[in-house]
This record gives sequence, C-alpha cells and structure tokens, in this order.
Amino acid sequence: MTRTLLLFGDSNTHGTMPVASLGDQGRYGPGERWPGRLRALLPDWEVIAEGHPGRTTLHDDPIEGAHRNGLRVLPALLESHRPVDAVVVMLGTNDLKERFSVNADDIALSLERLVGVIRTSGAGPGGAAPGVLLIAPPPVLEVGVLAGMFRGGAAKSQVLGARIAEMAQRIGVPWLDAGAMVRVSPIDGVHYGPEANPVLAEAVAAAVRRHFALA
Repeated sequence: MTRTLLLFGDSNTHGTMPVASLGDQGRYGPGERWPGRLRALLPDWEVIAEGHPGRTTLHDDPIEGAHRNGLRVLPALLESHRPVDAVVVMLGTNDLKERFSVNADDIALSLERLVGVIRTSGAGPGGAAPGVLLIAPPPVLEVGVLAGMFRGGAAKSQVLGARIAEMAQRIGVPWLDAGAMVRVSPIDGVHYGPEANPVLAEAVAAAVRRHFALA
C-alpha cells in the first residue's frame, strides 16, 4: 500500500542552491535534492515536495509577497493532496529575517500553530489527522548577499532548535534537529551545499520509518 508524505518547507525543500548574488535562481536537479533522494529511500511512500522559497510559518512578507505565508497555503495543500498520511514541516528560517522582528520562542509557537492546522484538517485517511514530523532547521550565518536580510538572525537561530524541541515534546510531536546533521553554505549562510542533501534524506527516511510504521 502506497502512503502519502507531504514535505512542507521553504527554499531548502525546494532545492535552492546557495546564492552568490541576488537574483540567482539555481536549483539542484530532481534526483539531487533531498526530497528526490527521499523518494528513492521510501518506495512505499508517495513523497510530495511542497517547498516554496521565502516561505514563512505565518507571516505575510511585505517585500516578497503575502503568498509566502505558510499558514495561508497549508489548508489548501492538505486538501489538494488528501489523503495525507504524514506531513514533514521544516520552516522557520525565513522568520529569522530582520523584517519580521520575531524571536526563537515566537517561531516555535508559530510552528505549533501549523501543527494544529494539520491535526484538525481531517486530511488523513478516512478523515483522520495526518501524522506530523517537525524538522528544526540548522542555524544560519550572516554572510554573503543575504547577510543584511538576516541581520540578527544568526544569534536567534542558535537557540531555535532547542525551542522547537521543547515545543515538540510538549505537544507530543516527533522532531529532528537538522542542525545536528547538516550546515548551511558559507556562500550565503542560508541554503545547503550539495553534501547536505543525502544526509538529510537518510535522516528523514529513518524518522519516517520509525514514527509512521504501519501497525
């Protein structure tokens, strides 16, 4: 039986390459991105990658557009892909941009709200709640062309993983700390180098097998 896994994320789920200058739109090939590698590792799952560059947890971006707001689009994605057995959420990096003026605690609470939307969506098989796996993104660096955009974000990102872990444990959701496995590229301090993709795919595959195994 094939089950459905929805990956809800930002540019690092989309497969965006590190950018050396604003306007770069490089993207890893389908088989090179971590979601593509995950498909190969989970043959019994339909892996759907919904990664949008610039996506926030629940903020309308005053510069890049309100459509970057994850909370706005999540219900539609759950409905369009139903039945969804499980959702992997890896967001929070873009919330670190200076323009949003939020701290790590706020970001964790924002992710908790997204989990609530998933749990009450009825988008799982038979109208049940899909399972949820949270991934805490790795800390960012304030380097390269994105440094000004993420000014002050590096310090916040150092504690974000811990805040997400505390929230996930409190509400009973499994989680992974991507920062313990991969690092952002020193080119732009936000996106992943090619070496991160297989590592993240292997870790997510193991977590999916562990937490969403059929009874």
